[in-house]
Amino acid sequence: MTTRKLNIAVYPGTFDPITNGHFDLIERGARMFDKVVIAVAASPGKSPNLDLETRMALVKAVCASLPNVEVIGFSTLLTTMMHEQGATIILRGLRAVSDFEYELQLANMNRAQNPELESVFLTPAVENSYISSTIVREIAKLGGDISPLVHPQVAEALRKHYTS
Repeated sequence: MTTRKLNIAVYPGTFDPITNGHFDLIERGARMFDKVVIAVAASPGKSPNLDLETRMALVKAVCASLPNVEVIGFSTLLTTMMHEQGATIILRGLRAVSDFEYELQLANMNRAQNPELESVFLTPAVENSYISSTIVREIAKLGGDISPLVHPQVAEALRKHYTS
């Protein structure tokens, strides 16, 4: 009798903050794979607005209804973290054609580092196709309504972050 290997996908990102677009991909990935690891990158070079612990807590809150989703933080090479997680699938989102060239370059570089890795690309639902963390942050900074774009806990966290 052979033991079936779990299909573990990793969805890496800064998640500064997690948006409805991210959640759409996570939810669909959770239906496709045995386990989805949301890997929140420390990304000090990107100077995230929210600290790593806050971003991880928000991702955990948003994904609480998905039992096969785990949230971790990481500051290593993606391929190293994938090996540590026993994962061979990288889950990524493509909002527009402009995303494709960069994502293809990343996929090829990751595969060059570890030939066993595969990248799977999902497109967001139409209603989420224009949402990005950058746009959400900008609207929040200027006091706009981000409630249609993010989970209520994320909206509250950003409101507090930008008014304190």
